[in-house]
Amino acid sequence: MNWKLAARAAKMNPSVLREILKVTERPGIISLAGGLPSPKTFPIQAFADACAEVLHNDGQAALQYAASEGYAPLRQAVADMLPWNVDPAQVLITTGSQQGLDLVAKVLIDPGSKVLVETPTYLGALQAFGPMEPNPVSVASDDEGVIVEDLVAKAKDGRFVYLLPNFQNPTGRTMTEARRAAVSAAAAAAGLPIVEDNPYGELWFDEAPPLPLTARNPEGCIYLGSFSKVLAPGLRLGFLVAPKAIFPKLLQAKQAVDLHTPIFTQRMVSAVMKDNFLERHVPTIRALYKRQRDAMMAALTREMAGLDVKFNAPKGGMFLWARLPEGIDTVALLPKAVERNVAFVPGAPFYADQGDPRTLRLSFVTASVEEIDTAIAALALTLREELALLGERRLAPEPV
Repeated sequence: MNWKLAARAAKMNPSVLREILKVTERPGIISLAGGLPSPKTFPIQAFADACAEVLHNDGQAALQYAASEGYAPLRQAVADMLPWNVDPAQVLITTGSQQGLDLVAKVLIDPGSKVLVETPTYLGALQAFGPMEPNPVSVASDDEGVIVEDLVAKAKDGRFVYLLPNFQNPTGRTMTEARRAAVSAAAAAAGLPIVEDNPYGELWFDEAPPLPLTARNPEGCIYLGSFSKVLAPGLRLGFLVAPKAIFPKLLQAKQAVDLHTPIFTQRMVSAVMKDNFLERHVPTIRALYKRQRDAMMAALTREMAGLDVKFNAPKGGMFLWARLPEGIDTVALLPKAVERNVAFVPGAPFYADQGDPRTLRLSFVTASVEEIDTAIAALALTLREELALLGERRLAPEPV
């Protein structure tokens, strides 16, 4: 049979992250790669109780088709937990926040549309946008987020700018209050919509991050959130908040995909969230992740001494970003690290344009403190051997 693929299919590529996760299935591998929440944080008993409650109280409705917008009490709960005045009619429940990115792409992107992104940015967003054939444009960024002057210089004709202000994936950086105010004002002045992705915002360690960008200009932003990081990723439950002018088209795009997010899951999460459950549960996640962040930073400081390795100190979230010495390519380094039973994510795929080959992302949330110590020691040994080989190659005489 001669199957002829649509041109957009060529824009669909395998996820680097998903492929790397396959490596972690090998026995003995300590994975610092995947963005997986720690299974220790999953509130299993709360879900068991909620499951029984939902089936007992209204099992038939919980197993039936439902409204595409989402379960009304859950939409209200989302509106209530956000730090600005949100009409629940503007909340769309999605099958994971990744679906929210897909809906945004379908509704806002034409072939060749300019879409502005951070440097680097979330790989999953680049994949969600890719089939719609945009022209992704990287905005220069520093430790505080996108640089406003470069955003303004590149804003003309942009469909939107995609930003993760809180504990960004992959870098773990957080946009400061001053930078948020400046970015929000600059985007509004340029008529540039913001798509704000905030899956990690509740995972702060010492203090909550500043107000979301959307809170400053709700009519100029689409806001994406997720229950994956505060409850469990297997639920595949997220949400978006959109201005009334764009909401109907996002809803229509969702109806064409899956009619509605599983209503049983929505009802179960709604039941779990009663009585301020998240206010009691999320602090336990923060405490666990902070201990593991501290362990990773201590191990890097100890094991990478003298190697010119730079890394940041994330104030929350799940990731730490590192840059290795000049001449190192982390894509080439990865299989050598895997031989020593440690996995990480190379940084280059997170760039919309030319990636920095020396960078890598480390996740500190699924490995124990002992495993982190072992893994970082193995990674340092791998790096030292690679630097030695690099030095030998540089010293080798030129062929005659």
